[in-house]
Amino acid sequence: IVGSETQMSYVGKIIQPDEDVIAIGRMHWIVYARGTILIGVGIVAFLVAPFGGAIQFVVWVIGGLFVFYGAAELIRSWIEKITTEIAVTNRRVIHKRGLIRRETGEMNMEKVESVVVDQTILGRVLGYGSIMVRGTGAGIEGLHHIADPLTIRSAIVIG
Repeated sequence: IVGSETQMSYVGKIIQPDEDVIAIGRMHWIVYARGTILIGVGIVAFLVAPFGGAIQFVVWVIGGLFVFYGAAELIRSWIEKITTEIAVTNRRVIHKRGLIRRETGEMNMEKVESVVVDQTILGRVLGYGSIMVRGTGAGIEGLHHIADPLTIRSAIVIG
């Protein structure tokens, strides 16, 4: 799976010459749901506002706030999605997130004790979930909204 996609990324920069990428994890599109819902509520407020008077003004202001916060949430989610990297190699599990402030975590495969996948009913239907990699002394927590988490789990267990 090593290709141009990983060559310019954080994972591509830190991978060792004798290391092969087994799987690459991605955040699921569900991260955009909150922003989309907020914008939808704002648009509905614009459409159902009574015409004229102070009530229309108040409803439009509230609708405008929903649209503004929804757009801000979509931008935040997009930045989180494009700056989060998850890779499983034959030697380690690598996780990086952040645009300006970078947070990274790595765990050698020999140190992995268990991999926990948490999926809600909606997560199972839509194909996303959370992954927790537990190891000796520490772990990689907080891999949330990961698309196809069972594939990543399998790559860690097999890797």
